[in-house]
Amino acid sequence: MRRLLGGALALLALGGAATGCGIRPTAVPVDAGPAPSRVPCEVPGNAVSPQFEGVTVRVYLVCGAQLVSAERSVRIPEGRASADRLRFAEALLAELEVTPTGDEKAAGYTTDVRGPLTVTAARKGDPAGALRLSRRPEDLPALALSQIVCTYGENTPTSSGAQQVVLGGPGEDPVRGYACTAEMKARPDAAPTLGEALRP
Repeated sequence: MRRLLGGALALLALGGAATGCGIRPTAVPVDAGPAPSRVPCEVPGNAVSPQFEGVTVRVYLVCGAQLVSAERSVRIPEGRASADRLRFAEALLAELEVTPTGDEKAAGYTTDVRGPLTVTAARKGDPAGALRLSRRPEDLPALALSQIVCTYGENTPTSSGAQQVVLGGPGEDPVRGYACTAEMKARPDAAPTLGEALRP
């Protein structure tokens, strides 16, 4: 009887140790950030060589639920300054729409920017330097808008050095300012906060 009782107590002690572990269950949801990723999210340095002569730019792609930058080479035809800015914006948008392949794909890079999506220059009544997308920015998926904002902000910084861009849609709505922040890069799936409506 003593042996049976001793064995039962030992099993109960082991069960309590296995289930307790010092962590109490909670019914309150905990935001611990994005789940850890098994992908490297890093392209080897010797794989970043440009495929042709052109301007080296940084585009922001998605990897491990975060925004990561990737170097690309784009060709920008020479012309007037205002036209060059639009061509540059078009080239950057085209790069975001390209599905990563090769080393970028192996590193876990993806893009959420899908066509058809075009960009045009500021219209009459817009602040200088504004860009208009063929879809309203707030109608785009959060990941796609974050990629566009950070890519444009990285390559066309303001005079203060901040990564900001002024975007609007095809309608009559005023353009708005968007900033590429550390929070946006860490949580690009969260809808970017609408900036203040801007007018000249």
